[in-house]
Amino acid sequence: MAGGLGVVGRDPSDDEIVLGVLDAVEQDPALTQRSIARELGIALGLANAYLRRCVHKGYIKVGQVPRRRYAYYLTPQGFAEKSRLTASYLSHSFSFFRRAREQFAVIFAAAAADQQTRVLLLGAGDLADIARLVVPEHGVEIVGVCPEVADEAELTTALSSFGRVDAVIVTALERSQEIFDIARAVLPSGRVYAPDLLRLRVPKADPDQE
Repeated sequence: MAGGLGVVGRDPSDDEIVLGVLDAVEQDPALTQRSIARELGIALGLANAYLRRCVHKGYIKVGQVPRRRYAYYLTPQGFAEKSRLTASYLSHSFSFFRRAREQFAVIFAAAAADQQTRVLLLGAGDLADIARLVVPEHGVEIVGVCPEVADEAELTTALSSFGRVDAVIVTALERSQEIFDIARAVLPSGRVYAPDLLRLRVPKADPDQE
């Protein structure tokens, strides 16, 4: 579900709305202002105002599609802002710990089912700590944490330093999309995992990451 911030029923914060707009645009470039308003549970005028604001700030670009409709696309600056806001939102979300536990349980179960028993975490911090709490329940071993991944070469070196690594899990809150993309460039898609709460883009043709 695009957006997915759970803002209906209370007044969303400024950052929540911006994140919701960016997330909705990324999921469906052909969406309408009305669908954004409905998704985020805000007034149509407010959705329009925030969409225009994101365009003005350079987060979103507008293109025309047939039937005199518009399509909205995230710019590189928009992707960077979405990543920053996601990290900020998650770190202050009361449901962050519960959601992370549930999603890591699913990831570890899937890894174990594929005989991927030695996993490397990409990114230090709260997510990595939660992963460590969950992993003993699933017969999977965390072989280590790679706190920084700058590029494919650095990840390749890190993988070799930990011996056999069956899969990696993105646990970085900052630069998570970039790190995820680097990992997918180095490893087969079925060996790269990330919790859904990071809101990462995954090619639709890839059946291994949901």
